[in-house]
Amino acid sequence: MKAPHRCAWAESDPLLRAYHDEEWGVPQYDSRMLWEMLMLEGFQAGLSWLIILRKREAFREAFRNFDPEAVAKFKESDVSRLLLNPGIIRSRAKIEATIAGAGIYLAMRDAGEDFSKYVWTVAGGKPIRNSSGTVPAKSELSESFSKAFKKRGFKFVGPAIVYAWMQATGIVNDHSEHCFRRNAKAPKPAQ
Repeated sequence: MKAPHRCAWAESDPLLRAYHDEEWGVPQYDSRMLWEMLMLEGFQAGLSWLIILRKREAFREAFRNFDPEAVAKFKESDVSRLLLNPGIIRSRAKIEATIAGAGIYLAMRDAGEDFSKYVWTVAGGKPIRNSSGTVPAKSELSESFSKAFKKRGFKFVGPAIVYAWMQATGIVNDHSEHCFRRNAKAPKPAQ
């Protein structure tokens, strides 16, 4: 059986292939998962995504499955514990940004603002198909999201990080023209 044609970046490693085939570019409508992915993209800054994928389960364990309620309660002792955890990226700034990000997520929720609805409203309500043939490092939308996220207090949300997050969560479809995932049916948001 012939292997499916996929985006070139996903061909070098089995973990990348699985991530590409099952998750990358699939529209994500779960608020908590959108937030988790934004936090993981922040940890990825300056590193390869493969490093994050290899450490993702350790991240989930360290950050209580990215439960914003739990993470927002982390104290300095938790930061110290995380800085000693070899399973994650041990950056104080990124750890503290994730803890603060949990508080921001909860503040949005407590103000009646669903993170998923906010994200998808800003994005225009449906996945954006990049048809230029080249994949940009950032876009007008990622710059807009970046400014809005920074205004709320999120850290590690520059336009390039946000664009990678948009790709990962299916806000934008950047699968290559011949990739078998390019025209896959997108799930609909839960009502």
